[in-house]
Amino acid sequence: MPRDLAASRASSGRVAHVYLLVTVLVVAANLRGAITAVGPVIDDLGDDQGLSAGALGLLGAVPLLTFAVVSPLVHAFARRLGTEPAVGVALWVLTAGTALRSVVAIPGSLWAGTVLLAAAIAVGNVLVPALVKRDFPEHVPTVTGVYSAVMSGFAAIASGIAVPLAAVGGWQLALGAWAGLALLGALLWLPRSRAHTPPPDDDPQPLGVAPWSSATAWQVALYMGLQSSGYYLLVNWLPQIEHDRSGTTHSAAGWLLFAMQIVGIMAGLVIGPILRRQHDQRLAAAGVSALMVVAAVGLILAPGAHVVWVLLAGISSGSSLVVALSLFAARTRTAHDAGRLSGMAQGVGYLIAAGGPTVAGLLHDATGAWAATLALVACVASLQLVVGLLAGRNRYVGEPAPVSSPA
Repeated sequence: MPRDLAASRASSGRVAHVYLLVTVLVVAANLRGAITAVGPVIDDLGDDQGLSAGALGLLGAVPLLTFAVVSPLVHAFARRLGTEPAVGVALWVLTAGTALRSVVAIPGSLWAGTVLLAAAIAVGNVLVPALVKRDFPEHVPTVTGVYSAVMSGFAAIASGIAVPLAAVGGWQLALGAWAGLALLGALLWLPRSRAHTPPPDDDPQPLGVAPWSSATAWQVALYMGLQSSGYYLLVNWLPQIEHDRSGTTHSAAGWLLFAMQIVGIMAGLVIGPILRRQHDQRLAAAGVSALMVVAAVGLILAPGAHVVWVLLAGISSGSSLVVALSLFAARTRTAHDAGRLSGMAQGVGYLIAAGGPTVAGLLHDATGAWAATLALVACVASLQLVVGLLAGRNRYVGEPAPVSSPA
């Protein structure tokens, strides 16, 4: 082959590879901002819509319940439509749902828009890990860390600018502005939708045992659910907790939530390469869970150091997310299997996580304080630690545990 032609092909291959990564990151940028923007303006939203803390907790749980319902269906949706077109449709639905949520003139738009945008996010949540395993098989933990960083980065930005945006256009602008990013993502994704490759589901050697019957899959699902419970509880309620317990202004509380997620990004980037070098993730899964226990107990016993505890919670939530997402690939042998495990684990996991924001709001309504909510975070993180010791073991979904040879 002529040298110039070989160089040209190599260059084209690098460009194509970069394009794959960029488009995955575009999707990642849209997977949390529409949700994390709610917490800093939840008080204004509740006052405007006449919602109690319990009702606001339910509103915070709606995306998680939607994730739980939609996630197991994404596999079949992508198989019928193709993975890339499925992601493209999800981005258009995300645009519409995010815009609809802020149109208060339409009765029920707050709830309907939340369901739509959450359903769209669920598609991305399930399909992105499978795409990463298929398109970047030699760099799964690293790419997972990068896309988690982008996802968390935009989630942090949404938290930080929510109150300033609300000062300009009310909570409606703070939440509705994220339709613009979703629209940009949908437009940038169009080339992949038109010329898609076969979905990960087309793997010629599918998983012989359904993940629903695998103990390892259930352990991964529980870990996913427990880490999501702590994260979404704090994302929805931390600004209000900080305002009520420490006298922090709503704007400052929003920026503290921003800081929590920024340190989570850095922690996720650090733990990704570490996971890449390990076949057994028990130490990492348990260790990052322990940090959340310490943070929650610290917020209860030493609220004067609340900034330290919030940042520690950010380190835990950011790194445990990367651990959870990495387990989809680490506990399976193919992209097909990773997609099935991702759908199952996120369906179960988000069903578990949905209880967090709702129970937190009900606990506050019942006690008039936030100590019980923080104790709930500590309990959830303690259980996450135990489950991490199981889910992190070096074994694959659908395969029997390795038998040790006698000494």
